[in-house]
Order: sequence, then structure tokens, then C-alpha cells
Amino acid sequence: MAAPLLLRGFPLLRLRLHHQVRLAAGLLSVPRRPWCANSESASSEEDASVADKTTTELSFREPPKYDRWNSPDYRKWKDEEEQILRDIEPIVMLTKEILHSDQYGDGESLTAEDERAVVEKLLSYHPHSEDKIGCGLDSIMVDHHPQFRSSRCLFVVRTDGGWIDFSYKKCLRAYIQDNYPSYGERFIQKHFKRGSG
Repeated sequence: MAAPLLLRGFPLLRLRLHHQVRLAAGLLSVPRRPWCANSESASSEEDASVADKTTTELSFREPPKYDRWNSPDYRKWKDEEEQILRDIEPIVMLTKEILHSDQYGDGESLTAEDERAVVEKLLSYHPHSEDKIGCGLDSIMVDHHPQFRSSRCLFVVRTDGGWIDFSYKKCLRAYIQDNYPSYGERFIQKHFKRGSG
């Protein structure tokens, strides 16, 4: 059984040997296809330098040293960042669920529990909350934004029947700046997109 397998490979082996003999004799040169006119004049020194570069790239590199991981300021920042994320995660998740799920239809007011959470954790921190509430707060409503019809947002429904939108991201920014004065701005720059809210 082994003999027929060896015989099958024999013509290929003979062909390889034939090409090696011709290469050694200089009769057959490796054909190159130029990519551009200037590449035809490329010297063998350039080929050698490319070969050296690839060998150096494949050689062992020292692992990068991250001094900032050992820095007490960086460690404190990472701890504070985790604390802020844990703090705002419940209200962010609730707000996203309110805005993006089928729980509330367009123009529908929030339940008493959701409204209380939104008013306490978001609206009370809005930079212009007094202007938004105006004559009094009747309810919080979900609907499409009047200008940006593809996005849904939260609205304050006033006791006089008027309603006005408010950005939950502005509320979160103000909350973070008030409760985390030393790292709030850094957190906002890292986690909030520019122009959002």
C-alpha cells in the first residue's frame, strides 16, 4: 500500500529537482511582475532590507510597560469611574427602557413609579429644571421629538397643559458634576459623545 503512494509523489519530486537544477544553473530566473514602472528598477538591496525588516518584526519584543496602571492617581480614577458607572447604571437602564421599548407608546405618560424615579434622579438635576417645570409638573410623557422625528424623548407635561422636552443626558451630566466634582468632568468627556443632550 505504501509503494503506490510513494510512486504517486515521485513525478512531483522529479519536477521539483528539475527546477532546482535549472535555478542553480541560472537558466531559470524567478519571474517578477512589476506593479508600476518604477518597481522594475528596484535593486536587490531593497529586497534584502525588506527581508531584514520582516525578520526583525517577527523577532521577540518586550511586553509594553504600563506605568499608569501602577500610578495611584490612575488607580483612583479607575475606582471613581467604576463607582460613577454603578451609581448611574440603574437610571440609565430605566430611561433607555422607557424610550426604546414598547412599554410606553407615543404620547403616553409614565407610571407613578417610573415618573418618581425620573423626576428624582434626572429632572431635578437638569440645569434648567425650574424653567422646564414652569407652573407645575403634571406628568412625564414619552413622545417623538418635534424636530428630530426619528428620536423619542421625555417631556414634562405642565399643570397648565403645556409640555416641553428635556434631555436625560444633560440631567446625568449635571448629576455627575454635582456628586463627583473631582472626576466628573473627566468621566463626562470619556463616556458622553459631544453634542449629545
